[in-house]
Amino acid sequence: MSKLLVIGFSFGYLALLFGVAYAAERRSEARKSLVSNPYVYALSMAVYCTAWTYYGSVGRAAHNGLQFVGIYLGPTLLAPAWWLVLRKIIRISRQQRLTSIADFISARYGKSAGLGALVTVVCVLGIVPYIALQIKAIAASFVTLTGSGAGVGGPAATTALYTTGALAVFTILFGVRSVEATERHEGIVLAVAVESLLKLVAFLVLGGFVTFGIFNGFTDVFDQAAAVPALRQLFTLHGSGTSGTEWFTLLVLGMSAVLLLPRQFQVAVVENVDENHLRKAMWLFPLYLIIINLFVLPIAFGGMLKLGHTGLDADTYVLALPLAAGHSWLALLTYLGGLSAASSMIIVETIALSVMMSNHLLMPLLVRVPAGRPEGQTRWFAYLGRVALESRRLAVVLVLLLAYGYYAEVGKQLPLVNTGLVSFAAVAQFVPAVLGGLYWKGGTRRGATAGLLAGFAIWFFTLVLPTLVGPGRLPESVLTEGVGHISALRPFALFGLEGLDYLSHGLFWSWLFNIGLYVGLSLAWPPTALELRQADVFVDVFTRRSLAEEITGWQGRTPFPDVRALLLGFLGKKRTNQALRAFADRFPDAMAPEADTSSPLTISPTNQLTTADPRLLNYAEKLLAGTLGPASARMLVASVAGAEEISYASVVGILKESQQLLEANRQLQKQSRQLQRLTDELRAAYDQLQALDQRKDEFLYTVTHELRTPLTSIRALAEILADNPDLEAEEQQRFQLTIGREAERLTRLISLVLDLEKFESGQATLDRTAVPVADLVAEALDAVGQLLRDKHITLHVDTPADLPVLYADRDRLMQVLVNLLSNAIKACHSDGTGRIAVLAWPAAELVLLCVEDNGRGISPAAQHLIFDKFFQAQNQTTRKPEGTGLGLAITRKIVEFHHGRIWVESALDQGARFFVELPLLRGGITQNDPKRHAERSEASLPQ
Repeated sequence: MSKLLVIGFSFGYLALLFGVAYAAERRSEARKSLVSNPYVYALSMAVYCTAWTYYGSVGRAAHNGLQFVGIYLGPTLLAPAWWLVLRKIIRISRQQRLTSIADFISARYGKSAGLGALVTVVCVLGIVPYIALQIKAIAASFVTLTGSGAGVGGPAATTALYTTGALAVFTILFGVRSVEATERHEGIVLAVAVESLLKLVAFLVLGGFVTFGIFNGFTDVFDQAAAVPALRQLFTLHGSGTSGTEWFTLLVLGMSAVLLLPRQFQVAVVENVDENHLRKAMWLFPLYLIIINLFVLPIAFGGMLKLGHTGLDADTYVLALPLAAGHSWLALLTYLGGLSAASSMIIVETIALSVMMSNHLLMPLLVRVPAGRPEGQTRWFAYLGRVALESRRLAVVLVLLLAYGYYAEVGKQLPLVNTGLVSFAAVAQFVPAVLGGLYWKGGTRRGATAGLLAGFAIWFFTLVLPTLVGPGRLPESVLTEGVGHISALRPFALFGLEGLDYLSHGLFWSWLFNIGLYVGLSLAWPPTALELRQADVFVDVFTRRSLAEEITGWQGRTPFPDVRALLLGFLGKKRTNQALRAFADRFPDAMAPEADTSSPLTISPTNQLTTADPRLLNYAEKLLAGTLGPASARMLVASVAGAEEISYASVVGILKESQQLLEANRQLQKQSRQLQRLTDELRAAYDQLQALDQRKDEFLYTVTHELRTPLTSIRALAEILADNPDLEAEEQQRFQLTIGREAERLTRLISLVLDLEKFESGQATLDRTAVPVADLVAEALDAVGQLLRDKHITLHVDTPADLPVLYADRDRLMQVLVNLLSNAIKACHSDGTGRIAVLAWPAAELVLLCVEDNGRGISPAAQHLIFDKFFQAQNQTTRKPEGTGLGLAITRKIVEFHHGRIWVESALDQGARFFVELPLLRGGITQNDPKRHAERSEASLPQ
């Protein structure tokens, strides 16, 4: 393909990115954000999928089969825990105004400038090769697409250099536009989201072409690969030579990288607009990883089958396959997808590294060097602000030049995936300090610093040093005999440990020393007061509500004009005035003038306020932390405050003095919780009313349906008799009997509805007479006897003849027993295994009846609903109910009218026991309180 065409499309694509970023910035200025969206947030996190994913995964799969999956399975497995871990990091970073992983670790361990610088150095040395990997991908893809020669001075390197320069300009324009690093880069985020879509679509189109265009689907690809012994062994991890240890290492590296890579921290934490966007990102991001990897194996196997004999690098199969098939435009689309994958990583990673280099390498030095300060404090602070901004822009260029230099000297000879894994192992050194800082208050600066130093040194020795072995560099004896011919210092067998792959070996030793020193030194030396305060802030971030609850860490009298001059130098006049007004609105007592004045308080150089409140110093420190990092911000505030760090004893004193304020806050929180509880109760009552209304409608539907059924039958049979007077007498008699039965059924239904209405309206009456319980049970069993015989149900009756006589309405109680027995018969199976027991026994001034069956049983959730007249109607959508659904509702009303109670004990597939408790009455007056009957009867129930 023509070089000019490819170059034109490359720069046209970069111009498109400029346009997207510019549009996003304009919309942001108009307060119509395009990125305040969980889908854009999730797509921006897909910057995780770099040229390594686009090209390197195919190369890895071609030689190691399924091994590539580990890097994507790790983040997928971790994603459900983001709400616990990543949300906590976002909350801390927002409260502390942290802008990088170096800021995060530095702030956690006493705002240490040295620790922040160490983290920055680790990131730069660990990530620059990874950026070089992206440059290599751009160069290699250009060579493959155009067929030009490779080489440092060749067209590929020239194109890569020009592309890198264009990306540097883009990053400076849209990523380093102001000194305040916490300012969100909406243009960058939207551009990255667009790139994530493009690389996904391009890879899917290519994968579809290879799978269904070159081959006849997935089955054909894998069948042909299975026929080749070298490829068949790649179908399993064991066959491809991937050990369980190596697989576990890949999972761990993927989990740590998705959280701690500088670019991931930038998009997931710094650019986060709303914590709730995590809810969608937790499943959208893993889904993206799954989709973009669907065609990796088909492309890898297709490349090996079609191009394996050509000697091409497997990383280039993505472009070589469409070119070999004569589809140059598809190859161009694929190339643009790879350019998207590489450029998005370069842009975001460079922004993150430039902020870290400025905040933690340059600014701490300038803050400490008073000799270089121009005359005048305001001029000095303004000078530092300009230096911070320009140093970040210079750092962007420096990082990209370092990456290009690494590519030119070393990176061209290394596979894409190997370089990426080494970078992942570098950021994995932050895991102990970050997780320990999030959940353990005992971690200290000494422990974190020593652990990082040891882990980084071993990472470099075991994983980076071997890449420097080669002609013109280190001798081969370093690998075989060890450094200084000491066998214990072999990079791939450190201290004599053999049998592990190089990646697991390096991670094991680096983490062993890292974690050991972190924990050991943290336990050996206690934390300082500032470390304790920061530990509380980080570990208990979700329980700390406001700035008023924090101990400021500053004491003494600080001139307010000095604090304002400090903020002016870095934030500018407009931003400073906005910040101070916001603070005054929040803490008016802290901004009250110390001298009487007739003019209102204004935030201006002539303000009557002379001394800054300690809370204002803490507020200013947080504002500056978003610009310079926590360590430099603390040093600058200390320079104007002229105060030593607050002692632990002073912290205790401040805590005691603030008890009244905290108690007031707790009371407000308590009232808020009470209000919330009342709101929840009202909402629950409303939901219950809605449910009852729905049940009422369904009940009316069921009743009308039951009324319509016999009426329809009666009408149809009557019409048949009227239209056919010559029917045989036997047929006429059968129809007449049916009409009579349906009329009785209709009468019963109407009677049930009327009875229920009488009970509910209080118009029902009871005709009390002496009722022997045993006789009542015998009569009820006679009424249902035929039903028992039809289903071959075994009956057990235990009703002693000497039971006390009830004074009750005999017909009503008969209705109760017949209904309970009918329900028990319906619940029993019709295979002859059914069993029903009717029991009665006396209690203290009570008589208890029990109807027990071994049928289907009732779930615990439904047991308090079955006596509701609406309950059966509610469930008719799943199964047509037997009967009207009014029996148990009327049964309960009858029992309650007798001052008794009814309940059920049951479990699914374990039968049911219905208990009826009736008090002994004389003349309609209960001898004792019904509640006492209930309490006494509980001890009398059969077990």
